[in-house]
Amino acid sequence: MFGKRKKDRDDAADETQAADLVAEDASSDDADEFEDAVDYEHGPYDYEDDEDLAGRLDLGSVILPMPEGGQLQVEMGQDGKPQGVHLVIGDQGRITVAAYAAPKSPGQWREVTADLAKSIRDDNGTVSIETGPWGRELVASTAAADIRFIGVDGYRWMVRLVAAGPAGSVVEGMPLVEAARAILRETIVRRGTDPHPVRTPLPVNLPKEMADQLAAAHQQQLAAAEAAQRAATEPVQPQAPPPAPKAPRRGADGSAMQQLRK
Repeated sequence: MFGKRKKDRDDAADETQAADLVAEDASSDDADEFEDAVDYEHGPYDYEDDEDLAGRLDLGSVILPMPEGGQLQVEMGQDGKPQGVHLVIGDQGRITVAAYAAPKSPGQWREVTADLAKSIRDDNGTVSIETGPWGRELVASTAAADIRFIGVDGYRWMVRLVAAGPAGSVVEGMPLVEAARAILRETIVRRGTDPHPVRTPLPVNLPKEMADQLAAAHQQQLAAAEAAQRAATEPVQPQAPPPAPKAPRRGADGSAMQQLRK
């Protein structure tokens, strides 16, 4: 379960009671109400209830398990800060997990899937809705890739996983889909206490050693780009014409050759 794992789940309400709790005003003990309303057997988990980070990569708002053979790919912004972190799963595709601010009660993921479906259809992609371990999953086919979106509503957060790969890679039962769900089951979300408007991406922070290496590489790239730009904009200095060959020295009685002939 991703919510409040420490509470005894033997006291969980049945499905009818859970639905009633979701509908109630979130002002009275919202966290407990949310926990009873949505009870999953596995993660994603809330950092406040599961701080065991062993074997996971701490990225600030999301703490992810590293799959065997997976490689980390960091997308940097122009300001040198990470914009996205992806897990590359061999030649199968890549997986991206991100957390967002959300209301105290569930329902944001359903709204997000509707918006995603409209956006993809507007770009001439195809979309279908399937049911996965956490409920609604969005499966899309675009010109660039096949994509499966998996989302989970938490208490004041929503986590979204995007699995993207070549055609056919996100069909139910494919290795990329199985890897995506395994990662999401062991993901921990660190919401924090700062206020954020709903749907705001929660901050991504890299481990210090990794951040320092990427910052140094980013500075090198900027320096190389600046040098190339300067070289492209500097005016080309015209080359001086080669000096003309010296004429034979002439004496008072004519050239040296003429003097010899005399």
